[in-house]
Amino acid sequence: MRSILKAAAPGSVAPTQMVWLPGAYHSAQDFLDTGFAEAVLKRQIPLDLRFVDLEMQHVDDREPLERLRNEIVLPALGSGVSVWLAGISLGGFAALDYASSHPDEADGLCLLAPYLGNRMLLTEIAAASGLAGWEPGELAQADAERRIWRYLKVRTDSRPLYLGYGQDDRFSAAHGLLSTRLPANAVDVIGGGHDWRTWMKLWENFLDSRFT
Repeated sequence: MRSILKAAAPGSVAPTQMVWLPGAYHSAQDFLDTGFAEAVLKRQIPLDLRFVDLEMQHVDDREPLERLRNEIVLPALGSGVSVWLAGISLGGFAALDYASSHPDEADGLCLLAPYLGNRMLLTEIAAASGLAGWEPGELAQADAERRIWRYLKVRTDSRPLYLGYGQDDRFSAAHGLLSTRLPANAVDVIGGGHDWRTWMKLWENFLDSRFT
């Protein structure tokens, strides 16, 4: 697992650290190249960003998440900072999977165009008229997709979960299912698809709505 820490101001320790997980075929460096850290610096927000390459072999791969917990999240919490988990596409899925297993360790979730499971599962949820009517049934240990939806169904804590996506994103139907469980001000839908240009705009919107 490789990570890049970008501080909001050189030599400072911000009160909040946001841990970003990239999507499939993307890397931690892509966040820097796209301007995620620059957007924070431009706004002078006291926020540290850590971009992490999990190197997951498949969606049910738990070992990288445990390394993330032991090497990054728990040490950050131990130092007294607030930790947010954030992810794009498959990285958003991983952030949700982490939260489903350790719900008390993230002070917030920021999900941009997250992958939310296979089509059969999403059809099953939609056919039940959404999460309110859906029953997850008994879960296999390796069934991460069903596990995160069970977590979303029963989640009651007040810690923020922010969802942003483009209206032409290929996962937008799944995002619509999730958005019904969130307050209106926690969902941002803009024009665009499943691409960095859209995600960058969503990130700027998030910063402007939460920190300025």
